Amino acid sequence: MPFDALPALLDANASSHTALLGVSRVPLSYDALRDLAFHTVRALNRFGVGRNQRVGLVLPNGPEAASAFVSVACAATCAPLNPAYRQEELEFYLDDLEAKALIVPAGEESPATAAAQKLAIPIIELKTDDSKPAGWFALQGEPAGEPASPGLAESDDVALVLHTSGTTARPKIVPLTHANVCASARNIAETLRLTSKDRVLNVMPLFHIHGLIGAVLSSLSAGAEVVCTPGFNAMRFFAWMDEFQPSWYSAVPTMHQAILSRAGRNRGSVRNAKLRLIRSSSAALPPTVLAELEETFGCPVVESYGMTEAAHQMASNLLPPGLRKPGTVGVAAGPEVGIMDDAGNLLPQGSTGEVVIRGTNVTPGYDKNPEANAKSFTNGWFRTGDQGFLDADGYLTISGRLKEIINRGGEKISPREVDEVLLDHPAVAQAVTFAMPHPKLGEEIAAAVILRDGAELAERELRDFAAQKLADFKVPRKILFLDEIPKGPTGKVQRIGLAAKLGL
Repeated sequence: MPFDALPALLDANASSHTALLGVSRVPLSYDALRDLAFHTVRALNRFGVGRNQRVGLVLPNGPEAASAFVSVACAATCAPLNPAYRQEELEFYLDDLEAKALIVPAGEESPATAAAQKLAIPIIELKTDDSKPAGWFALQGEPAGEPASPGLAESDDVALVLHTSGTTARPKIVPLTHANVCASARNIAETLRLTSKDRVLNVMPLFHIHGLIGAVLSSLSAGAEVVCTPGFNAMRFFAWMDEFQPSWYSAVPTMHQAILSRAGRNRGSVRNAKLRLIRSSSAALPPTVLAELEETFGCPVVESYGMTEAAHQMASNLLPPGLRKPGTVGVAAGPEVGIMDDAGNLLPQGSTGEVVIRGTNVTPGYDKNPEANAKSFTNGWFRTGDQGFLDADGYLTISGRLKEIINRGGEKISPREVDEVLLDHPAVAQAVTFAMPHPKLGEEIAAAVILRDGAELAERELRDFAAQKLADFKVPRKILFLDEIPKGPTGKVQRIGLAAKLGL
């Protein structure tokens, strides 16, 4: 796969083979996807948009979101944004991005169009047609003269910009070059041994690195097929499995847990599934959930470790006959991975410190943020903000997010360790441990728990259960039983700020 830019990726795979599928839609071939992308380049150039100029995308999940990402990135810098954002949020992101244009569905008045109008950003309408192949679209906009850098994007051009989640500070802009995203796509395709015979069921949002690179671009780099759903829906998941017979899917742990909660009611779909593997990323997968997934679907579950700044994948467990170690995120799977202390020294095997990475898939640096770059890059290594260690086999264990580590009067507690103990209780379906304020200790341990259907459990019982496996200072002092745990826009639970959201 000798490509380091999306136009070359599309050229390399051009054929009549299916690229994109959608619910109740005719498939789109690789030939048609390449033609669509190159037509989009000419259209954007006509609208005055060229290479390295940022174009906001506010589109619902589906095949057009996937094809627009690939096509726009061939001409300009694609900036997908969450369609659920309010107008004020969209104004912040579009202004921060210095967007040259905004692409929205044709004929829609929305917070996105209102934000663009307020900021005097040109609006380009994306027209779709359900009778045409999945992912087909046409752009409608005002001609604006030729841009400074027209034509097809190259490897050093920025393909994609995304904001970090910004749970503790102002969101940072992460630029990812064509070389970055193509390297990451190849890394994932190699890890999962993807071929043109594979078909992924994408349930991840297409404004997030996991869906964009982990499912869509990794598959396209291997000439495989991508089923673009309208987004994750546990009640429709098994119907999609029946309709499309995918060979794999990738999701965050909360989605896997929701799928498992409905598996018993969909035994026929589970029995008929043709899954070669299941992938999990973006948050820690409890070993109990991994084991239940493998037992239910009869295929290996591969847990991977990714982040936006790495264009997604950094490490991954291996497919059989390679070793999978539950509780770890596997071995380096693309970039180099090391462990570093606060002073910038690389630590030996078995030592705990900050996880650092370097490689072709790593962002060249945050946009217009020298302070963040100075803190995040040390001697050519990018500091991930995660705490962990490498074992004798080179497998990486993440012990916590440095900012999420609970500091209880000087005692440091990894919330993930407490999660896994709570999940060992047969009545517990989901558990998230987090810090809540304490007047004397600074922070105290709290947990939000969802029980399995029909189960009953008292707070005292669960605390006593945890006390059998955890040191006393690690046992949650407060446990909330909830029907649903608040999540971020990508389906991940965000521990930081959870106490405030739950009124603690």
